[in-house]
Amino acid sequence: MQTSLGRLIDHVHLRVADIEASRRFYRAVLQAVGRQFTSESPRHFACDELWVDQADGAVSRLHLAFQAHDVETVKAFHVAALANGGRDNGGPGERPYHPGYYAAFALDPDGNNIEAVFHGAARTDNSSN
Repeated sequence: MQTSLGRLIDHVHLRVADIEASRRFYRAVLQAVGRQFTSESPRHFACDELWVDQADGAVSRLHLAFQAHDVETVKAFHVAALANGGRDNGGPGERPYHPGYYAAFALDPDGNNIEAVFHGAARTDNSSN
């Protein structure tokens, strides 16, 4: 029997080169997946476990995936990303990771690979077994 220990990730912290460009990008893509900022100031913004602030040195480079409720949400994410400073890194479509995996990818203003994914019938919440 496999037992869930809860969520592995406590938070993700991105350090960005241009906070306003990132604020515009993330506000749009988070809205597309049904979320909004939970905190913001002139030097940061946050949404739940995601924290983004102005880098004083090197910027972050990572892959970050947001859960989407359906295929239409994935498509809306991709449109919002490209309209708000993101660059296409893989348009909406099924991926071979598992049956029903539907995703889109965009590079944020700092080059982080941001994804929205709908898992179809696959279980996406590991908070309980």
